[in-house]
Amino acid sequence: MVRVRQDVQRASVVVVGAGQAGLSAAYHLQRRGFVSAVDEPEAERTYVVLDANPAPGGAWQHRWESLRMATVNGIFDLPGLTQPAVDTTEASRAAVPRYFAGYEQAFAVPVLRPVQVVAVRPADDDPDGDLVVTSDRGSWTTRAVINATGTWTNPVLPRYPGQETFVGRQLHTRDYVRAEDFAGRRVAVVGGGISAVQLLEEISRVATTHWYTRREPVFREDGFQPETAGRETIAKVMADVAAGRPTGSVVSYTGLAWTPYALAAKRRGALERRPMFTAIEPMGVREADATFTPVDTILWATGFKADLAHLDPLRLRNELGGIAMNGVQVAAEPRVQLIGFGPSQSTVGANRAGREAVAAVVRRLRVAVP
Repeated sequence: MVRVRQDVQRASVVVVGAGQAGLSAAYHLQRRGFVSAVDEPEAERTYVVLDANPAPGGAWQHRWESLRMATVNGIFDLPGLTQPAVDTTEASRAAVPRYFAGYEQAFAVPVLRPVQVVAVRPADDDPDGDLVVTSDRGSWTTRAVINATGTWTNPVLPRYPGQETFVGRQLHTRDYVRAEDFAGRRVAVVGGGISAVQLLEEISRVATTHWYTRREPVFREDGFQPETAGRETIAKVMADVAAGRPTGSVVSYTGLAWTPYALAAKRRGALERRPMFTAIEPMGVREADATFTPVDTILWATGFKADLAHLDPLRLRNELGGIAMNGVQVAAEPRVQLIGFGPSQSTVGANRAGREAVAAVVRRLRVAVP
């Protein structure tokens, strides 16, 4: 563990987050001649990575126990280091963090953790001046911030009338551990995304489930081919981001695929979707048709949004509630790059975004490329 000083320190670039996108950025910073701001603070080109997690692995270390490497949508190799052979039966919460930890060690990435960044703000009124990154373990002044904080720490939790009166258990996807915890229960699963279908399939093996979504789920009958549909999806997300519009969920762009777990849920009758209930009562939910359904548990598989609250002092959001972007650079604040955001939320997209962000930083800082 690297010792963290409590005074104000300096780095040419501060990377916030050490998931796929943050580690990709670190790799490309090294390739451009940036060195550790912790080990060589007086060097001309320095960087540091601040990560809120207690250990390597990004959000993967928090995924539910039953999520196996065979089930995840694919972990793209980090730049410069191919993944070791993957046991498809191994839990992703073990396999991916192990790979990330090995990567950090192989490239001597200067990651400080656990460090919670609480605010990023300008040091003064100069639009080309420094930024100050304030954390719970001291502050950093920097010329550029590459933000790679992802979404796991910002779950979407809808509000419904009577929610506070419910006497059963309510939890979000991020709180889910194992299906056995729901054995014999009556469970309302809320959400129309990939995780909702995965968890519905698991829980329906041991419990009575009811599936609720705001819209009728759309399952792709043509499959999802990255060469065609993937490019189309990225183009749609990029158009929204470039226009400063808030982006939707992944499935709002892609639709749902008939994966093995979706087919298994269908065979079990678990994919009988219901319209959203109108209210929550102490012992269950009030259906759209005014009938009552008793439930013991409500699982909100309602997704996540980008965790960007620490950037609020920079006032990046527009009147639409979105952030207009030029590639990965914030249009209104070119000192900030957002990666693992919008079209770069996938693992392959995060890799590319890391490279693009570093190229933009280099151009902005007028650093000669080695």
